[in-house]
Amino acid sequence: MPARKVERRPNILFITTDQMRGDCLGVEGHPVVETPNLDTLAKEGVRFARAYSAVASCIAARAAILTGLSQESHGRVGYEDGVAWNYPVTLPGELARAGYHTQGVGKMHFHPPRSLMGFHNVVLHDGYLHVERKSGIRIETVDDYVPWLRQRAGADAIYDSHGLDCNSWMARPWHLAEELHPTNWVVTQSIDFLNRRDTTKPFFLWMSFVRPHSPLDPPQAYWDMYSGRDIPPPPVGDWAVQKPSGPGSINPIATAGVLDERALRRTRAAYYALITHIDHQIGRFLQSLGEYGLLDNTFIVFASDHGDLLGDHNLFRKSLPYEGSTRVPLIIYAPPALRARLAAGTVVDAPVELRDIMPTILDAAGVVIPKTVEGKSLMPFARGKRPRWREYVHGEHVRLVEPVQYLTDGREKYVWFSDNGREQLFDLTNDPAELHDLSGDASAAGRLSFWRARLARELAGREEGFSDGKRLFSGRRVAATLTAKGVRRRPR
Repeated sequence: MPARKVERRPNILFITTDQMRGDCLGVEGHPVVETPNLDTLAKEGVRFARAYSAVASCIAARAAILTGLSQESHGRVGYEDGVAWNYPVTLPGELARAGYHTQGVGKMHFHPPRSLMGFHNVVLHDGYLHVERKSGIRIETVDDYVPWLRQRAGADAIYDSHGLDCNSWMARPWHLAEELHPTNWVVTQSIDFLNRRDTTKPFFLWMSFVRPHSPLDPPQAYWDMYSGRDIPPPPVGDWAVQKPSGPGSINPIATAGVLDERALRRTRAAYYALITHIDHQIGRFLQSLGEYGLLDNTFIVFASDHGDLLGDHNLFRKSLPYEGSTRVPLIIYAPPALRARLAAGTVVDAPVELRDIMPTILDAAGVVIPKTVEGKSLMPFARGKRPRWREYVHGEHVRLVEPVQYLTDGREKYVWFSDNGREQLFDLTNDPAELHDLSGDASAAGRLSFWRARLARELAGREEGFSDGKRLFSGRRVAATLTAKGVRRRPR
């Protein structure tokens, strides 16, 4: 019998975190957070310093990654659970058609949760699963982490029994053994995939962590690593609401408010601790790839779905247009055997976004990029070229906060609140923390007009009636889900 042909197409490892800020990398010069493994991937790969999440919350961000579409096309412009996913062209689906063995591990946030969306298999832990819990479904039927945890920690083990809400600023150490933490579980299941994969095919593995999204519950070792450190306070712009919300602490799941200084320090320390924990677990998986002899032929992309305001401007969580919420880490890495394809050590400052990930991965795998895809491959940048590129990123969000639109080229940012027409303008080059809103400065009137006209053109023809192509119209009715192909709204 003739020997089977050895597959030499690169394996693809796609790693995502949930709610990780773009500035929370050691290689970015962060004053506190330690990310040695991610720093190595960045230094030996290509880092995109101006990567943005166009719709900065979980579901819409993942739709952009999965389909390579803009929010106008995938139809999700805010946060809305329970809306069915019906996208015929997906990243794992195209790779599966091209002969890849495709596996998703961790948080996918599809609906229904067991939707494969082109994967051969998914092993799930999406977090709290609000819609499923409210519907009365047995949670272990849609969350593979739950039965795994019960088998190891006892039938009564509950991963959220520490009392922290999944959107809270409150923080405390993880209450169970470190190896039972959801972050470790994602890597454990990913290593199990290496054991069970079809070795005659290249693989695509999406390893998707729920953290550093709340609950802020790092294992004790990582809590200890940060709890005694000098944690710098967040930036608070001269435009931010400064008035304390009243006596005592703010609501544990508040999106805005002045938090007690001690509580805020714990919040930020625990968040950084979760990131270092993830980084170390990524190192664990990379070591396993090496032990299996797979690292030399594995192309790696690392990103987050959106950031976390983490007290910036007295704001929390995500969805608002500020850098802490919208800018995300994005790294492309290739091992030495594949590095001829990469200009290693490059930092790219072009404005890129999550919809660019799908065409990038397909390009790296040598798979034809479908014509439906609206994102652009980042591989020309990674190869050291300067391709013709978009001038700016258009982002937006409704539902969790007041409806907002934003544009940025990475040097300036324009913000328009569509309910009342309020505007903001930031000079990101000289004011990266967005401390000063230029919209009221007479000297910035020309730039404000320039960006306003750009947004009017961008929103022309939208179903909400935001613009006629020349002017912006505030006060229009908005919804988190557009009437777009591929999206089915749940019955009302």
